[in-house]
Amino acid sequence: MQRILGTLAMALYIGTGVATAQSGIQDTSITIVPLTISYAYQLPGGDLAQRFGANSNLGFSASVKFKSNYALGMEGSYVFGNKIMDRSVLKEMMTSNGVVVNQDGEPAGILLFERGYTVSVFAGKVIPVAGPNPNSGILLKLGAGWMWHKLLIQHQNDVLPALEGDYLKGYDGLAAGPMGTFFAGYQHLGNNRFINFMVGFEVNVAFTRSLRPWDFARGKADDERRVDGLNGLRFGWTFPIYKRRDNRVFYR
Repeated sequence: MQRILGTLAMALYIGTGVATAQSGIQDTSITIVPLTISYAYQLPGGDLAQRFGANSNLGFSASVKFKSNYALGMEGSYVFGNKIMDRSVLKEMMTSNGVVVNQDGEPAGILLFERGYTVSVFAGKVIPVAGPNPNSGILLKLGAGWMWHKLLIQHQNDVLPALEGDYLKGYDGLAAGPMGTFFAGYQHLGNNRFINFMVGFEVNVAFTRSLRPWDFARGKADDERRVDGLNGLRFGWTFPIYKRRDNRVFYR
């Protein structure tokens, strides 16, 4: 993974340099370094759907789109949500009334959230069948990386020794594993640099397993292998790096 990231970083560096001496974006496919900030609304699939509901995802990607309209890049995202499907994780701490009490014997205020992140490298292709110039069109990406996700347990001002320090890790279900990703959508790079965006549907599939040696909620080691999916619509704003063509005419 370090070698792959190093190679992509070098490609980004070279691509930035190449993008300073070329024809204009309006009429030619040129080398561009797109930096994209994006948001996705995702639905879980596979085993992940048993733990969480729909989530939000903030992503950032950096890539090099070459004159051939092929691209190489890297991206990462932060996963967050509050739709928890399995709330039985704290059942061993609950009273007969279904509440968790704090150290003083009073009902504790406990909040549950989904948290996670992904990192990946990808190869892509822009097919210029639509858009204002040959650098815009259908965008296809195929990548590989890693996914992490867990249950975030927060308690406000309550003292709960069983949910503090290393004990808390026994309930969060932290899991991770290799991930494959596919994206199909549209990329728009405007002629005037002001309107640059991408939108499309993405599919992420990861083969994960627990990173915790013991699952306190089930009272046993968690050695199950899971297939976790995150699928949804992603929209992003792109900052393309390239040099404008010099249209000045010099006379002697």
